[in-house]
Amino acid sequence: MVHINRVYTRAGDDGSTALGGGQRVAKDSLRIEAYGTVDELNSVVGVAVALGMREDMRPQFFVIQQVLFNAGSDLCILEEDKKRFQVPGIEQRHIDQLEGWIDAWNDDLEALKSFILPGGDPVAAQLHVARTVCRRAERLTIALTRDEAVGAFVVPYLNRLSDLLFVAARYHAKLTGVGDILWDSRGY
Repeated sequence: MVHINRVYTRAGDDGSTALGGGQRVAKDSLRIEAYGTVDELNSVVGVAVALGMREDMRPQFFVIQQVLFNAGSDLCILEEDKKRFQVPGIEQRHIDQLEGWIDAWNDDLEALKSFILPGGDPVAAQLHVARTVCRRAERLTIALTRDEAVGAFVVPYLNRLSDLLFVAARYHAKLTGVGDILWDSRGY
């Protein structure tokens, strides 16, 4: 359980911040960029829900937001500290869950015959924004893995989540009657 008495500590005024294990690192370090972008993604997903996401899709996104906190926890604790702190992380079951939702929603959609433009109804448009933020989080996490170990399932989870966000945007647009906005490759 998290217990926060004060929001500000002044400890970061020198441009550093603490990882979950207590190590001080620069606020612009790749690890902070990675889990900061996961936090941004969670906020962007929250906006999609708040914009009026259909009730039948909200339970999945409640779970996704919870699991994104697990991803942030997974990234803010160094691998060597994870046994000592016993923090939640990303597991294969989280990826499997995303794949189940992707398959269920995608089965209700027409096959793509063109790229689609981000847009549609406001929720679908925001889900496309979430997809692009998710891809950035994935790229930053992959870059981090070149120098430091991260949880084995974080990158696959982010990869699959971006797929889910794409399908969810299409699915929401369909359910609201707006449908996909197709890219016209003939040029403009």
